Amino acid sequence: MATPVLEIADLVVAFDTDQGELRAVDGIGFTLEKGRTLGIVGESGCGKSVTALAILGLLPEPQGRVLSGKVLLDGKDIARASESEMQKIRGRRIAMVFQEPMTALDPLQRVGDQIAEGLRHHFGLSRSAARDKAIELLGKVGIPAPAERIDSYPHELSGGMRQRVMIASAIACEPSVLLADEPTTALDVTIQAQILALIDDLRRELGTSVVLITHDLGVVADVADDVAVMYAGRIVERATKDQLFEKPLHPYTRGLLESVPGFGNNATRKRLPTIRGLVPDLLHLPAGCRFRDRCDRAIDRCAEVDPPLSTVDGHSVACIRAREEKAS
Repeated sequence: MATPVLEIADLVVAFDTDQGELRAVDGIGFTLEKGRTLGIVGESGCGKSVTALAILGLLPEPQGRVLSGKVLLDGKDIARASESEMQKIRGRRIAMVFQEPMTALDPLQRVGDQIAEGLRHHFGLSRSAARDKAIELLGKVGIPAPAERIDSYPHELSGGMRQRVMIASAIACEPSVLLADEPTTALDVTIQAQILALIDDLRRELGTSVVLITHDLGVVADVADDVAVMYAGRIVERATKDQLFEKPLHPYTRGLLESVPGFGNNATRKRLPTIRGLVPDLLHLPAGCRFRDRCDRAIDRCAEVDPPLSTVDGHSVACIRAREEKAS
C-alpha cells in the first residue's frame, strides 16, 4: 500500500491562557492520499484552522504549541521540525490558502511580487523569470489581463480576484498538499462556485492533495472525496463523502446536514432545523461526550463515557449509540 502524502496521528495542540491550558485540537488523526480531497467540517471553534496552522508550523508562539502526535509528510514527521526546515517545506511541499485574503496578502506589496517571492526562494529564479511565471499563474487561475494585474495592490482587486491571487501564490511551486481554509468565505455564490471549481481543476491537473476546511457541508458535497467532521477539538466522524451523505452516523453530522437547504426533504420545509446551544468552552468541557448537552439522542450513559473514534467498514464515529446501532 502506498504511503499517504499526509498523515496526522494523535495530534494534540494546546494554547496557554490566563485560565489554564486549552486544548484546541485533542488527539485527532487522518490520512490524505495523493490527488484526493479531504473535507474537514465543523462549526467555528472546533479546531479546523488550528489543525492547518499546526501542520504548517504556524501556531502563534509562545502561547500555541504541539503537545504530542505526529504530522507525517511523505512518511517523515515534521511536527517538531525547526523553523529553517519548515521554510523549505512551506510553499514548496505544503501550501495554504488562508481564510481572508485581504489580511493574508501584504497590502504594501504588489500581488505579482508576492507570488514571485516563493518562486525565487524555492527555485532560485531571477526577478524577471519569477515575474513571467507569476503572470502565467495569474492567467491559470482566471484573472483577466494578468500582465496588467500583476502590478496591482490587493486593495485594487475584488474579493474573488484576491482569493485567486492567494491560490496562484499557493500553487506556484506545485506543492504536494494544498490546505484551503474557508477559501470561499465572504464571496458571493457565483464566485464561490468558481473558486471551488478552480481548486478542483488544479488538483486534477497538478495531482495535488487538498485539505478543504469549511463549515459548509454543501461545499464538501461538491468537491471532497473524504470527510472528517470535527467538534470541540476532536474528529467525531470520518468517512468517504458517499458514506457520510448516504448514512451519517453522528448526531452532530446529522444536525449539520439538516441545516443544508438541499439535503433530504429540506427543500419542502418552511424552517430548517437547528442544533441548539453552542460549541462548549474548551476549558470547561462537559463530562462524557462533548456533544451530549446539544444532542437530542443523548442518554444517561453519554455523561459517563467519552466515546473514542471507532471504525466499522471504513466508517468511523465517536458516539456510543451510533456505534451500537451500526454493530446491530
